[in-house]
Amino acid sequence: MTAHRAEWDRLDHLLRRGRRLTGAEADELVALYQRTATHLSLIQSSVPDPMLTARLTQLVARARSAVTGARRSSWRDATRFLTAGFPAAVYRSRHWWIPAALLSTVVAALIGWWTGTHPEVQAAIAAPAELREMTRPGGEYETYYSSHPAASFAAQVWTNNAQAAAMCLVLGVFLGIPVIWILFLNMVNLGVGIGLMSSAGRLDTFLGLVIPHGLLELTAVFVAAGTGLRLGWTVIDPGPQTRRTALAERGRSALGMAMGLALVLFVSGVIEGFVTPSGLPTWARITIGIAAELAFLAYVYVLGGRAARAGDTGDVESEDRSATPPIAA
Repeated sequence: MTAHRAEWDRLDHLLRRGRRLTGAEADELVALYQRTATHLSLIQSSVPDPMLTARLTQLVARARSAVTGARRSSWRDATRFLTAGFPAAVYRSRHWWIPAALLSTVVAALIGWWTGTHPEVQAAIAAPAELREMTRPGGEYETYYSSHPAASFAAQVWTNNAQAAAMCLVLGVFLGIPVIWILFLNMVNLGVGIGLMSSAGRLDTFLGLVIPHGLLELTAVFVAAGTGLRLGWTVIDPGPQTRRTALAERGRSALGMAMGLALVLFVSGVIEGFVTPSGLPTWARITIGIAAELAFLAYVYVLGGRAARAGDTGDVESEDRSATPPIAA
């Protein structure tokens, strides 16, 4: 690559010019920028040299800024993210989060059955008097949702769930193992509640409290978990891309999904804080929960499916990405 040093030096010289470039110099800068971006891609994929890569990365970034101009975030970016980027990312990762949701639901049901039909398991959880206090009418399971002011409770729930979702997204890079553990703990908590309330003959009450907010809340957690598992699998099998490029693309998409899921969990937290403990009939509360879940799925499959078919991956705009080597078909 030493043969191209003169071109790199010339590009650096053009970028350092204090005055406006002439038309010929601007054309030259664009051509040199394109060539240097190609050189950077080749060096990254074949013979990586840390010092040279760092220099060319900085040079390409400066040239891109000069060619395209400084780019500022706008309401257009937020609108595009909400109507295309985020739903497309969720849609494209459906082959990961749907199996995670189905398997997790089965695990929760099995734990609930095991807890509800085995007195020795219940005895290991708490003393009989404590279990009666937890499951009786007006007991801990029911008052949990109304023991704090609705606004502060909704904020607390949103914070906890957003942290769980973020952990699934971030820790997925460790081969997905922490994600599986987080999912398992969530299903254990749900399954134990199902089992204890079922053994007390109050499963209908428990489901009436959980379903309104739980459908959307768990879906968001499953999406985060599926995305984390997908990120972990990328470490093992990056596909036709280089591992670095694939992880960068999936990682940027995961960060975007963290912001989108925070909004979804905010809606779930509002339902849990204001609808679940309300005096509405059980059928009305469940209807609200189902409507919120169906609205989210329609959002993903209609807007997200359309955007994904148009080529949107949930990644940042192309001008904001680093140069990447071409992929052979």
